[in-house]
Amino acid sequence: MRHYCGLFGVFGHPESAVLTSLGLYAQQHRGQESAGICTSDGRRIHRFADMGLVNDVFNPDRLRTLPGSAAIGHVRYSTTGSSCATNAQPLLFEFAGGQTCVGHNGTLTNAAELREEFEARGHIFQTSSDTEVIIHLLAAPEHQANPRPLASVLERVEGAFSLVFLFRDRVVAARDPHGFRPLCLGRMPDGAYVVASETCALDIIDAEYVRDVAPGEILTIDAGGLTSEHFGPEGLQRGGACIFEHVYFADPASDIFGDNVHMVRRRLGEALAREAPVDADLVIPIPNCARCAALGYSGASGLPLGRGFTTSHYIGRSFILPDQASRDLAVKMKLNVIKEAVRGKRLIVVEDSVVRGTTTRGKISALRRAGAAEIHLRVASPPLRHPCYYGIDFPDPQKLVARNRSVEEIRDFLGVDSLHYLSVEGMLGCVKHPQTDYCSACFTGDYPTQIQRPVEKLALERNGKR
Repeated sequence: MRHYCGLFGVFGHPESAVLTSLGLYAQQHRGQESAGICTSDGRRIHRFADMGLVNDVFNPDRLRTLPGSAAIGHVRYSTTGSSCATNAQPLLFEFAGGQTCVGHNGTLTNAAELREEFEARGHIFQTSSDTEVIIHLLAAPEHQANPRPLASVLERVEGAFSLVFLFRDRVVAARDPHGFRPLCLGRMPDGAYVVASETCALDIIDAEYVRDVAPGEILTIDAGGLTSEHFGPEGLQRGGACIFEHVYFADPASDIFGDNVHMVRRRLGEALAREAPVDADLVIPIPNCARCAALGYSGASGLPLGRGFTTSHYIGRSFILPDQASRDLAVKMKLNVIKEAVRGKRLIVVEDSVVRGTTTRGKISALRRAGAAEIHLRVASPPLRHPCYYGIDFPDPQKLVARNRSVEEIRDFLGVDSLHYLSVEGMLGCVKHPQTDYCSACFTGDYPTQIQRPVEKLALERNGKR
């Protein structure tokens, strides 16, 4: 399983490229494949994007080649289209309407149909990313002639999308009507406005959180200030705020969907302790993501919180690396068991989620080799049994460890003495909004939108299956 992407935008600041690089750095956890920044000096848009981490792609000399007081940036992990420099975002195109840049977090579930439609009309696509269809829609005469061109475009795309656009004279942010992915608005002390996927990006540049970009909102930031318009159907029966943002992806310091991520994860651990108590000596997290949940489990159970692993901070998140061999190596390099801390102990090991189960099984085996007397695995989310069509690159559903296994069969596969997953009700009881505001389809199979044609990651590759 791999993750989404991170977005950032700023309008009205002379150091827009520097601010954007900082905002992307704060959201590096959201994507580690590529990084890109586009800036506007009021006359032209300048772009640089490349494979790698933010600090590898952008140094002070590179940032000086990106002038202007408006910028957008993107850190990518690929959910549609291969991981290559051509697909690095923001994408920059020029058509009759001028230069346009776009960065996207999510997955468009009807991208294949739209692409086939435009290719039949003679359009040439330059990437294999689903995001590019948005530009082709925007350039189409029927949308250019519409008095609300971007709204008419976004009403044609389906699925999950938080978007940032850069035009010569403005920055535009938009979210899909279900609000699958987070996107927020902030303001700098000097009055410049910023947008970001997570509030932790506002913190790093001392911007004040103003509000979330609303589901189905197009927010334009230009020299005149803020302008808001809405698109999409009225009165949706349910939202799509991704609960997995709280379980795993978002930074604990961020506030998303109206909740602080750390506090939600702590409540997940508390709920887990109430649902699955067990007599043990020590509660330990599998770092880093499960630390908040382990803290909650320890507090609710009265059992001491300990440390069973050391962590290298120089290795990226194994979850979002592109292949299993890379993930396995990253786990070995990142985590090392503290043998004296676990030897002879009855351990409650807290995980945030279990996807394939192979890396979790490796961590459990390492604890066994270190002499743990008992290992009771507690997972602060329900079993993952279904694919995500809204921006998480889960593996083939048949590779999900919980897809066709009972909890007892998973326990045996992982090699633990007992196993308990948090219930769906327990998980959704830890967030502030009603259950119908959230998407938990990867756990339940109940999708907020109709999926007419399953999305395959490489479906848009020119040499791939079309």
